[in-house]
Amino acid sequence: MGSDEVLFSHWPGRRVGAAAVVLDSRGRVLLVRHTYGPLNWELPGGASEPGESVLDTALRELHEETGLRATVDRLTGVYYERETDAHHFVFGCTAVRAADPVPASPEISECAYWAVAELPRPLWTFTVLRIEDALGGLPARLPTVIPPRELLD
Repeated sequence: MGSDEVLFSHWPGRRVGAAAVVLDSRGRVLLVRHTYGPLNWELPGGASEPGESVLDTALRELHEETGLRATVDRLTGVYYERETDAHHFVFGCTAVRAADPVPASPEISECAYWAVAELPRPLWTFTVLRIEDALGGLPARLPTVIPPRELLD
């Protein structure tokens, strides 16, 4: 067993995920609509897979959910959710080429760009927070502890 294996072998499993904030040429934010739970709109993203960086998670999830390929521009936020013991990383991303997003996963029923002042419902308050942080242009606060989620209808 290597020194890293000894050091980390006692760490409990952790939940880590990442999401992408992608804007179109008009400054609208890309959201996807889930086919499960409250059928809410959300940033493209999801859980990291073993051996995957959070950057790779954000880009993989974006492609799996919308068919779009992108590059990561910057970290826009790190969030900790006590209820699920999960860390959420959010990245500002740029689509590699202009293309319409299309639902590319059974988990996604719709995807579209939305003006920030006209975000669709239902939508978690946590989603709004992450969008506002990403568009605020300030360096990411590390980490932001988020309050319990509320669904905006």
